Amino acid sequence: MTRPREIAVVGAGAAGTLTATRLLHHAALEGHDDIRVTLIGPGAEGRGLAFGTPAEHHLLNVPAQGMSAHRDDPGHFVRWLDGRAGPTDFVPRGLYGRYLGETLEAARGLPGAPGLLRVPDRVTGLAYRPGGAGAPVTLRLDSGRRIGADAVVLALGNFAPDRSWAPPRLRDWPGFVADPWAPGALGRVPDDGDVLLVGTGLTMVDVALTVRGPGRVVHAVSRHGLVPQPHADHPVAPHAAPRLDAGAGLTGLRRAVLRHVAGCRRAHGDWRCGVDSLRPVTSALWQQLSEADRARFLREDLRLWETHRHRVPPVSARALAAAVDAGLVSVGEGTITGAEVAGDAIEVALADGRRLRVRSVVNCTGAQGDLTRVDDPLVVDLLASGLATPAPLGGLVTSPGGRVHPVAPLWTLGSLRRGALLETTAIPEIRCQADDLAGSLLRERAAVPVA
Repeated sequence: MTRPREIAVVGAGAAGTLTATRLLHHAALEGHDDIRVTLIGPGAEGRGLAFGTPAEHHLLNVPAQGMSAHRDDPGHFVRWLDGRAGPTDFVPRGLYGRYLGETLEAARGLPGAPGLLRVPDRVTGLAYRPGGAGAPVTLRLDSGRRIGADAVVLALGNFAPDRSWAPPRLRDWPGFVADPWAPGALGRVPDDGDVLLVGTGLTMVDVALTVRGPGRVVHAVSRHGLVPQPHADHPVAPHAAPRLDAGAGLTGLRRAVLRHVAGCRRAHGDWRCGVDSLRPVTSALWQQLSEADRARFLREDLRLWETHRHRVPPVSARALAAAVDAGLVSVGEGTITGAEVAGDAIEVALADGRRLRVRSVVNCTGAQGDLTRVDDPLVVDLLASGLATPAPLGGLVTSPGGRVHPVAPLWTLGSLRRGALLETTAIPEIRCQADDLAGSLLRERAAVPVA
């Protein structure tokens, strides 16, 4: 007598939903009727932090034609839009979250698809006990429930931003928004008075366009003051991936990349095709670098790379520029050195001597990548038990296929693979990881005997 092989996907955001969807697709297509998929996580499927926002002006940073949930069906999302937007349009992120949820639901209905159990709870820890009659992994849920699994995919997404940079008085102040993507967080920003945004990346753009308004200035500062570059107004000609070698180290690679991008700009009139052509080879180049060169890249080059690699929709860039021109938003370099509460406001001191009196401070520094500083109970438990190891430069130590532990049946994808892949947080990368992971898990599908 046999029982189904239990595959648990922890996290119901984009990465978890894509993984569950591809597991159902592969199983239905290949006739794997001896598995069951359990998707665990609070909230609606596919929403998570990135795609849970209801704001219409919070747009995808990739055109619709690049956002299919299926690597083998690149037009799937555009067809789902059914005329609401075209292939080159940037659609609201909340709409994309709905698409992911409906795509999973469609996968559940495929002929021959295995069972999908949806558990709207949070995993707080797990234990690995090999050799017994039951499932080797036990997941502990916030509700007290326990779920057994033969394989576990950790699709934990992005964690709340680091707040250690903030002086204690600022961290403890009610007007400090520690995580702008927490439910209802931006609703706590007063309608009047200036606002300070710390961080000038993609999150800053969305938040600035949300809280801007007449009679106030939204100040945005970061160490470098760099803002994401816009996508081109019209599609640029694609360019083949270059043949680059990082074996000589970061300095040589840096020169080669700059030459390549400059050549693309001369040939096509736009640097963007040069940066985009690096996408297929970025992770391989990253892996060729020494640990010291990787750390140096993160220290010296990452911010400039990200502003060109992860761009904003043209409409968002124009709206931000208009707000800056109108004096509603100010963007520049700045590092916080102190803060003093002043009635219903706070006075923030910057390293250049400026002092800003604001009614709210919003942490736009981006997701925390150092897992040793994350207070998520599951992450704490994984690191304490030795079932997972933090990568020196972010995320977890993983095998090339995303395995977290050499023996325990734990895998991951998305942001937790950053240390090994560098570029691993965009949907085009995550959908490929989800598809590869689904295929490999099903190849290990042998049913487990029941005692």
